[in-house]
Amino acid sequence: MSRTISGRQVPPARDGYARKRFGQHFLHDHAVVRHIVDAIAPRPGELVMEIGPGRGALTFPLLASGCELHVVEIDRDLAARLRAHGPRHPNLVVHEADALEIDLTRVAPPPRPLRVTGNLPYNISTPLVFRLLAALPRITDMHLMLQKEVVDRMVSSPGARAYGRLSVMVQLDCDVERILRVGSGAFSPAPRVESAVVRLRPRRRSTLDSAARNRVAAIVRSCFSRRRKTLRNALRGLCDEPVIAAAGLDPQARPETVTIDEFVNLAHASMDRG
Repeated sequence: MSRTISGRQVPPARDGYARKRFGQHFLHDHAVVRHIVDAIAPRPGELVMEIGPGRGALTFPLLASGCELHVVEIDRDLAARLRAHGPRHPNLVVHEADALEIDLTRVAPPPRPLRVTGNLPYNISTPLVFRLLAALPRITDMHLMLQKEVVDRMVSSPGARAYGRLSVMVQLDCDVERILRVGSGAFSPAPRVESAVVRLRPRRRSTLDSAARNRVAAIVRSCFSRRRKTLRNALRGLCDEPVIAAAGLDPQARPETVTIDEFVNLAHASMDRG
């Protein structure tokens, strides 16, 4: 069940000032950190990757669990500060890299499973989530801090205003649970928006191979880039009316009313007719 922690606003630290170009907002609220670590429940020897460790508010409590922690930090000054703790924390590996570009095989060589967490930079959160979804065969679970509106989209159901491409593609692959709402005062500097922590647990769809999943992705992308249009118009050039009807859908329906299972049926119908 989701909880809300408002957070107490405090002045920024003297060193490690947030850089606007990296979208940095440093978590400092101990209650929020404790709740996230409890939700992750890391174990000794587990492989965990933290994206955007910043000043290490979440990093050091995770290290205390005995997990092998790889942190991905784009800011070279913050990466250097974390690297300086290496002698005291042999289970810490610092990657000075862009999370959108890092090769996960550097972090978790196959077949070793990987757990992912982090306070994702809000300016790249959605493309980063899609990149992590593409790596799901390697990932055991994810606990991510995101802008509240992004989490609203992740957990949204058909017919809701927030339901869209992100909702479908995340829920297609994962069980999604909002576990915490976080007020802006939990960060320094305080963002202008609220945040939330979401848990993603990958699940497998036995009938959905890579080709079908790619077809679902193409259909969903087309639908929600034209979400005000009917399915017939939103899918023009991709699925004709007979295909839409064969999937059990009304060509006059709007994309935001279509369930995830119906998108899967539509993908299979279009492949059968293809």
